[in-house]
Amino acid sequence: MALSTPKKTKTILINIAFLLVSAAILTFLLNAPEETTARLPQDEDHNRFADMKKKEAEAFCQDCHFEKGVSPLPENHPPKYRCLFCHKRD
Repeated sequence: MALSTPKKTKTILINIAFLLVSAAILTFLLNAPEETTARLPQDEDHNRFADMKKKEAEAFCQDCHFEKGVSPLPENHPPKYRCLFCHKRD
């Protein structure tokens, strides 16, 4: 019976550690900031990309979203070649 006590103690400690790590992860996720990235607009200009794969659709973003385009991106915008990495399609 002396052999089962250290094994039980180790199992209890592992379970407590698991619970603490799980609680820490849950707390972190619950305190995460809200999503601030704008979604891809659901309008005539963007609806044609709904059925395309991301990489295929991203090839068309530069047609309108360039320096002198219809809707230029702000200067502080992150890399312009991965639009659908952040902007989600609904």
